[in-house]
Amino acid sequence: MYPGNYASQHPDRAAFIMAGSGETVSYRELEERANRCTHLLRNAGVGVAGHYSIFMENNARYVEMCSAGDRSGAYYTCVNSYLTASELAYILDNSESTVLFTSKARAAVAKEAVRECPNLVKIYVVDGDIEGWDDDRVEDYLTAADACPPSPIADEESGMAMLYSSGTTGRPKGIIRPLLHTSPDELHPLFAFLSNLWQYREDMIYLSPAPLYHSAPQAAVNLAIRKGGTVIIMERFDPVEYLSLIEQYSATHTQLVPTMFSRMLKLPVEERERFDRSSLEIAIHAAAPCPVQVKKDMIEWWGPIIHEYYGATEGLGFSACNSEEWLAHPGSVGKIIMGDLHVLDDDMNPLPMGEPGTLWFGGGTNSHYHNDPEKTAESKSPDGTLTTVGDVGYIDEDGFLYLTDRKMFMIISGGVNIYPQETEDLLITHPKVFDAAVIGVPNTDLGEEVKAVIQVMPGNVADDALTAELIAFCGEHLSRQKIPRTIDYQAELPRLPTGKLYKKGLRDRYWADGTNKII
Repeated sequence: MYPGNYASQHPDRAAFIMAGSGETVSYRELEERANRCTHLLRNAGVGVAGHYSIFMENNARYVEMCSAGDRSGAYYTCVNSYLTASELAYILDNSESTVLFTSKARAAVAKEAVRECPNLVKIYVVDGDIEGWDDDRVEDYLTAADACPPSPIADEESGMAMLYSSGTTGRPKGIIRPLLHTSPDELHPLFAFLSNLWQYREDMIYLSPAPLYHSAPQAAVNLAIRKGGTVIIMERFDPVEYLSLIEQYSATHTQLVPTMFSRMLKLPVEERERFDRSSLEIAIHAAAPCPVQVKKDMIEWWGPIIHEYYGATEGLGFSACNSEEWLAHPGSVGKIIMGDLHVLDDDMNPLPMGEPGTLWFGGGTNSHYHNDPEKTAESKSPDGTLTTVGDVGYIDEDGFLYLTDRKMFMIISGGVNIYPQETEDLLITHPKVFDAAVIGVPNTDLGEEVKAVIQVMPGNVADDALTAELIAFCGEHLSRQKIPRTIDYQAELPRLPTGKLYKKGLRDRYWADGTNKII
């Protein structure tokens, strides 16, 4: 996020607008804010290849803190703002961060976490509320930043985000790549590629409904600002508000996750059709599997403007498809257009076309897991030439990739391998289901059995009659081994704002004795 060029060419153009408050930050303001933050980092000892972290909700100060990293040669870690204190402390320690930016809204968690982080030199609270912080490292961010010059530092160079995996199945892993040591004016090759793919341009209006700590929205907002567009940042996703913002700002581009599609599709038709969407040119989605029926319904509703991609934060490979390609290959995540894909069995042998196996990539970026050589080694093939994140899928005769599930989510029941994604994708389409998770739970005879955990739509009763209805519904569409034997109900499923299910927490409840080999 290096807005310097547009700060001189179009100083009063809005770089971003906070959707809830309407607060508008121009390119000139963003440039000055980012420069002050960069000086602040230098004063705190964060130099080239130094580390700092951001632990905040979406707010009007988030972008400048990312931009400071992009021009200071530092690594910055945008931390999931929903983490507990112990989880935050782990990431601060593992990333070797020496500076933390946080907010009043996250202060209670941050206060507890930083007690376990002696390597932190400074803790800046962005909204000025430092009362009650019994820690001499804490400062009011605005006061400290205002004392710094609004001009660039003398030794600018490109920095990089060092993001962490979501930790849905275990401890999150920091994904680090070598610094490029280039001018921050230079567009990263990946951003140049994505800019062309998704037709970013200077007059675009990008609507961002997702948390900025996640890699996809963080990169998308970065790129939109680098192209000179205006970004509308939602503090949190609400389906009706999101649709109203498309009309209000004449949004041209956006990026969502499949759960957002589902939330909008489950609105009453009159709510869905209230707002003008004619300005919208490209809607991108990724981050989690999208049920086939959900995507078909979205394309029917919005037209052929929906683009999908698949690519791990590790940067191993990349696939993409537009609406027309997807309609010809329903369920696909597109053709591989970056990286060298291999579909292999557990013995690292190639599998025939159409047969699912673990996805391994060659020729990806030179990334590794920070301070975790064991996990880095686990992700590599024996000869070190291939890397995986544990996704399972297959290639069809036209070269389109289909994801079956994550390998660690596989259920082994009576010796049969069952991937729960297909069952989840079906259940979410039922009109009485708001959200669904499918997991393996203990079975003394089979080892594991298939269980669904359901969040029902408002106004519906979670009872035996609904259970029978849902099991019968699955029986109409799935083979017997994929049908849940039992269904539990929960007020809300632990789904991250990024769209990913936090399955480990669900499964731990059923495997309390710790015997589950998957966890």
